[in-house]
Amino acid sequence: MKLRITVAVLLGLGAAALSAAQNVVKTPLYTVQDGTKVDAETMKGFRTWRAAACDRCHGANQEGMVGPSLVNSLKTLTKEEFIKTVRDGRLDKGMQSFGNSEQVMNNINQLYAYLKGRSDGAITQAKVSEIPSQ
Repeated sequence: MKLRITVAVLLGLGAAALSAAQNVVKTPLYTVQDGTKVDAETMKGFRTWRAAACDRCHGANQEGMVGPSLVNSLKTLTKEEFIKTVRDGRLDKGMQSFGNSEQVMNNINQLYAYLKGRSDGAITQAKVSEIPSQ
């Protein structure tokens, strides 16, 4: 009898947790207008891209040069994989580590959002400007 009650309670708790998770409103990763205007946080990502000179290897349009196309890579790379790659580098492939760069690591979520927007096609060109405040 105790086993049935325990199972029923656990199933009930699981269903409640699933229901609560489905009701959570997700904040969009980035906001884009007209393909070239982005929210302030995504703009920080663009500025981080420029400051870290990522274009030297990945190209000015993130379409690859010596390093791979990030437009393509971000279609399959998870956020966790992206952060690990930026933080730790991939020395065997020529990717340096940015784990000691405060600029990059303090803005890693914003950098991911900017590059994901490029990869998703929502941001239509590499150079962006900030959406004007209302």
